[in-house]
Amino acid sequence: MFSAIEMAELDWQQVDGIDVPISKQFGDVYFSKDNGLLETRHVFLNGNDLTERLAQLDDYAYFCVGETGFGTGLNILALWQLWQQVRPDNHSHLHAISVEKFPLSKPDLIRALNAWEELRPLAKQLLAQYPLPISGCHRLNFPEERFSLDLWLGDAEDVFPVIPKTRQVNAWFLDGFAPSCNPELWQQNVLDQIIRLSDVGTTFASFSVAGILKRGLKQHGIQISRPRGFMHKREMLKGIWASEDHLTQQQTRPAQKTIAVLGAGIAGLSTAWAFAQRGHKVHLFDGNGALSGGSGNPLALLNPKLCPIQQSHEHLMLVSWQYALRHYAQFKAFRPLQVSQFDLKANGELAKLPAQYPEDLLTAQTHPELNSVLSGITLTQAGAVSPHQLRDEILAHKNIHFHPQHITALSNQTPVQLLDQQHSVWLEADHVIACCALDNAQFFENYPVLKPIRGQVSWVNNAAQPLAIDQAYSYGGYCMQLNVQELILGASFHPQRDDVDVLEADHQHNLELLRQLSPEYAATLPEIKNWQGRASVRAQSQDYFPLLGKPNTEREVYSFAGLGSKGFLYAPLCAEILAAEILGEACPVPMTLRQKLQVQRFHKKQKVKKPYFVQEVKTNKEKEL
Repeated sequence: MFSAIEMAELDWQQVDGIDVPISKQFGDVYFSKDNGLLETRHVFLNGNDLTERLAQLDDYAYFCVGETGFGTGLNILALWQLWQQVRPDNHSHLHAISVEKFPLSKPDLIRALNAWEELRPLAKQLLAQYPLPISGCHRLNFPEERFSLDLWLGDAEDVFPVIPKTRQVNAWFLDGFAPSCNPELWQQNVLDQIIRLSDVGTTFASFSVAGILKRGLKQHGIQISRPRGFMHKREMLKGIWASEDHLTQQQTRPAQKTIAVLGAGIAGLSTAWAFAQRGHKVHLFDGNGALSGGSGNPLALLNPKLCPIQQSHEHLMLVSWQYALRHYAQFKAFRPLQVSQFDLKANGELAKLPAQYPEDLLTAQTHPELNSVLSGITLTQAGAVSPHQLRDEILAHKNIHFHPQHITALSNQTPVQLLDQQHSVWLEADHVIACCALDNAQFFENYPVLKPIRGQVSWVNNAAQPLAIDQAYSYGGYCMQLNVQELILGASFHPQRDDVDVLEADHQHNLELLRQLSPEYAATLPEIKNWQGRASVRAQSQDYFPLLGKPNTEREVYSFAGLGSKGFLYAPLCAEILAAEILGEACPVPMTLRQKLQVQRFHKKQKVKKPYFVQEVKTNKEKEL
């Protein structure tokens, strides 16, 4: 069972001027007192023959390393350093998966890694993205380095069974405290899951040659050898999953993909970015223009509703929020802020959350500038995104090509042909992702029903009494500064409506929401006749989860829709999930959450009109792209 994360408790011992951390929980050192970095290179890097294997990666190849104990991050940083030294000058990518039950606090991690001067530039990058101690998967991306890390926080017995196997782990660092100190990590049920995530060609290395480890690996047919260990250690363990006939497996050679994305709202923009960052060629289509629909408001607030901590590893809003903050931070369009969430139900549930979460993440604060009549808490790590500025930054990517063109049909063949109203072929793509909200149904058979929801935001000059630029408020509606002179507030919510006229009644609705929070502040705003606004329609699934995945296994056409009012929160992580699935990379969420997002979850419940498919395209008029 996943639960609240306990932090590592440490003692420190100085050896030759280096602070060596010692776990109080397990009574063992985190790295060798002789030289932890040299031991990592000897046991894990050389033990998996990584210098040669990484140097020989093909263009667009993806290599995955798994680790059973993150600890101080020394092994990951040593791996990253080796990658810098030997990586080919191509688009190959190195990914690491590491599990940790008792993460170090950030100050302790800084102190531990100060021992390695040569690793400090990499440690600085790692520390900048080091996650909050919340259970589940935390994906850290370093695109300039062609390197990424999934840091799973939780007990290995809970974590490994829920990691989806979307590709094999190529090499394992079987690290952790000695079996005599931490026997749970080396149990057969953990090794079984490690093998599940592996395949022919996977290698294994460990400082430990304990019988439980050797027997567990041999039971699965892993060939074991025991070369000389580091320094005074006589032996270490080295293993490989070799095929019985010793024949080399035939694998498809990796290559650059042509990706077509239909729809340029936040789902389409995020998807285009995820593939472009991996070096693939992306064509983004939207005949109405980018951000013409529900994603085109002047400002978007990242405002997650947090769950009880026991659900954190698979709660979509929570895991999306953590990934979104790291994702948007790379753009100038992002504004970090805090958001005060008020308890409309007055049932006390909101007040229970701060005690469950990391210190200072949720606080009980009052805000005299609003003189609120409600009680609440403040989420200290949130943000706002300027959608149009974000759009411009994404479309400037050298691998993204935007086409203001409607695509009305897709062929039933691979590569998939994209056609316009005249049945002219615009493009042939290896993979197509439909991000067209309510219009997605035209590209799929038996597509789940999405309901339209009209929403209107309002903005008004409040220069006479502006709120803090780094503060937002959530109270059933929301408000924050759009800029230094204007307040943006909203939003109305009208299911089963698709009209987009700006209505005074919706302005009034947004004002009434603010009055529930602070009648005094609402009274300071100008008359509604001076307000501006924007109305748009969002697409919502029947169970409020996005429709993410491949509805038909026979075509390389995928769905990404149904984000509702949480588009900017959900889109970055969902795009990452989809890119990883299409390209055969590690998935950044547990199986349970991935299953909740699958389009097929509705297929047995409902059917809709069969869409128009083109079986054979006779017109082969290709437009210049």
